[in-house]
Amino acid sequence: MLSLTVSQRRCVLALTLASTLGVGLQLVQQSRAQDAPAASPTPGAAALRPTHELLNATLWVQESPEWQGLCLQSYALAAHALERALANPERTAALEQAGTPRPALAKLPPAVILDVDETVLDNSYYEARLIRDGGAYGPATWDAWCKEESATPIPGALEFCRAADAAGVTVFYVTNRKDHLREATRNNLRKQGFPLREGVETVRTRTKDSDKGPRRSEIAQAYRIVLLVGDNGADFCSPLTGEDNALNRAYAQRERARWGAGWILIPNPMYGQWENNVVQRKWGDENDLERLRLRRAALRGAPGK
Repeated sequence: MLSLTVSQRRCVLALTLASTLGVGLQLVQQSRAQDAPAASPTPGAAALRPTHELLNATLWVQESPEWQGLCLQSYALAAHALERALANPERTAALEQAGTPRPALAKLPPAVILDVDETVLDNSYYEARLIRDGGAYGPATWDAWCKEESATPIPGALEFCRAADAAGVTVFYVTNRKDHLREATRNNLRKQGFPLREGVETVRTRTKDSDKGPRRSEIAQAYRIVLLVGDNGADFCSPLTGEDNALNRAYAQRERARWGAGWILIPNPMYGQWENNVVQRKWGDENDLERLRLRRAALRGAPGK
């Protein structure tokens, strides 16, 4: 019988243990692969990375008191800004009305324009489903969610819109939901108690162009736009919809006097024009890992980088 030294026995034991662990790991991986759903919204992506870019942002929206507080703060600021705007009948918040003579503005009835998604309606439930299922935004899943008519009010939004309506201000909802979702959007707003004027189309959906400037211009023909409320640059002016984030940030800085006065911003860390620019609009499940690469590449580790 072969006699082994203590050192040799330890070596054999280590090799045996390593072999056993390696086999065990393979069995666990095989078991997980067998238990995985046969069809995943992002084939292969969930197995390659066990997290999702929307995870922390969506949890912050759904769980944090800070998000609640910021929304309430924004709508409290909106209420004060509306009061000031109504006291000054020659004031407009829309760049589309910048050239309108002040006496002409004073003759127009007041209106506020709000975005819908993540401004008055909370769609974080849709984002949570994408995380749960390992998926990415897509027209089919988004349309299905909108048609559920289940989105709930952003904190402070319902109270603000009702107060504006009670003060005689027409509340317009200018959204980039496509036109075939108009009725579902209107139903969702109505179910949650948001004011919808009879005889006036206050829900303005996207038809041809995602730029909201033309729709604001249409409203500006008959109303004085006293306040703009949104979560994305497109909700305030066309120059904030560019494909260069650095230029968009510089423009936002130049227009600093408008923020909190005529422009009220609602916090949305989950998506926006900034994300479209970072991932170069490479949506779809097949681009999942490419979007991850682009996001990492956009990070700055030092000022000015």
